[in-house]
Amino acid sequence: MGTQLPIGVIEQVSGPVVDVACAGPLPALHEALRIELDGGARLLEVHRHLDASRLRAVALHGTAGLRRGTPVYGTGRPLSVPVTRECLGRVLDVFGAPLDGGPPLPSDTLRPVHAAPAPLSEVKGPEAILETGIKVIDLLCPFVRGGKTGLFGGAGVGKTVLIMEFMHAVAALHRGVSVFAGIGERIREAHELWQEMREAGVLASTVLVFGQMDESPGVRFRAGASALTHAEYLRDTLGKEVLVLMDNVFRFVQAGSEISGLLGRMPATVGYQPTLLTEVAGLEERIASTHTGTITSVQAVYVPADDMSDPAVSAILAHLDSLVILSREQAGRGIYPAVDPLGSQSRLLDRRVVGDRHYDVARGVREHLARYDELQDIIAMLGIEALSAEDRRVALRARRLQRYLSQPFHVVAEHTGVAGVSVPLERTLGDCEAFLAGKYDGLPEEKCYMRGAMEDAA
Repeated sequence: MGTQLPIGVIEQVSGPVVDVACAGPLPALHEALRIELDGGARLLEVHRHLDASRLRAVALHGTAGLRRGTPVYGTGRPLSVPVTRECLGRVLDVFGAPLDGGPPLPSDTLRPVHAAPAPLSEVKGPEAILETGIKVIDLLCPFVRGGKTGLFGGAGVGKTVLIMEFMHAVAALHRGVSVFAGIGERIREAHELWQEMREAGVLASTVLVFGQMDESPGVRFRAGASALTHAEYLRDTLGKEVLVLMDNVFRFVQAGSEISGLLGRMPATVGYQPTLLTEVAGLEERIASTHTGTITSVQAVYVPADDMSDPAVSAILAHLDSLVILSREQAGRGIYPAVDPLGSQSRLLDRRVVGDRHYDVARGVREHLARYDELQDIIAMLGIEALSAEDRRVALRARRLQRYLSQPFHVVAEHTGVAGVSVPLERTLGDCEAFLAGKYDGLPEEKCYMRGAMEDAA
C-alpha cells in the first residue's frame, strides 16, 4: 500500500495534530498518509499546507509513540474503505475494519470516503411518506421516503430509543437495508444496539459503522462519510432502498470544531468553526435518492441546552424535510415518545401528498392540542371548571389525544415489561377521527395511555 520511499518525516506532534516536513511535492489535501509503528500502520489525513515544504495533518489513530523524525509514507489516495455486499450484517470502524471479531472485508473493493453528491440530473426528489407504525410521527410529522428527517432533543429525552425503534420498523415493515453511523457515541450504546439488532433478527440487513467517543476527532469527523460510502454502494450497485441512520450529527459538528481549533482557524459564531455550513452541507448533500435506488435518512441531533437557535442546530435544520422535536416537557408528563406535536413538522404533510382525510385529521388534532396549550394558564389558576363548555370539551379531548399519541416500543419491551406495538396509519386516522367526533369523551384518560389502537379500549 503506498509508495516505498517516505515523502517526509514528522516535524512536530501536538495532540492529534501532526506536522510533516516533506522532501518533495506536498501530497494533496485530504490524502491519507501512513506511519509504520510497532508492526502496524497509523493513518493521518492532510488538512493544511503550511508552506512549500510543510503540511499539517490530523491523526486518525492515537499519536502515542510517535516522535520527531519518524518517516511518513504517502498512499496516493484519500481515506478509503472496502465496499462490498458482505458488509451487511457487520460491525465496522471508520476504516472498514471489523469490530465484531469476524473476518476482514476484501481489500480489492476500496472506495474513497470523499465523494461528490450524485449529479443533479440523476437525483430523484422525495415523493411519498414512509410509514413507521409510530402513531404521533405518522400522523403529525410523517417521515419522507427518500428524504431527510431530524430527531432533535436535549440529553436524555429519547433520541437513541426512537432511532432504534425506527430501524426495527423499517426492517419489519419495508424489508430494506440499513446503514447505521454511530458518530461519537458511547461504546456501551454501540454494544447494546448490536446485541438488540441481532436478537431482533434485523442485523443481516444492516451495516453498523462506529467512530466512538474516545477516538480521535479525525475519526469522529469521518464516521458519517464512511457510512455514506457504504450506503451509496448499496444504492448504486444493489439498487436497494437504503435507510441511513446517524446518531449523533451534533458530534460530527463537534469533531469538526475540534479539528478547526487544532488547525489554528479563528472560531466563528458561538465558538463554532468558520467552515460549519460547508461541512454540514458536504455531508447532507450526499444523502440523495437516484433513479437506481433510494436513500432515506434519519438523524439524531443533540440540542445543546435545549436551544433550537444554536448555530449547529440551525445549520442541520436547513437540510431536512421532516423535523421531530423531542420535548423535555412531554417526557416530564410521562408521554413517550416525547414528541412535541406542535413543534414537529414535515413538508410532506400537504393535502396534495397525504390526501384530504389525513391532512384534515392532523389539522384537527393540532388545533385541539394548540387550544389546550393556550388554556393551560387559566386551568392552572382557576381550574378546568372555569372554562366555557366548549373549551372544557376541547381541553378534555386534547388530554385524551395527548395520551393516545404515547406508545410502547418494541426495543424497550424487555426493560418496561410492556410489549411494543405498531399501529398502521389507517388505524391511527380512524382513532383520531373518533376522538375529534367525541366518541371517546366518556372514556377514562388512563385507558388512552400507552397503548396501540383504540378498538379494544372500551
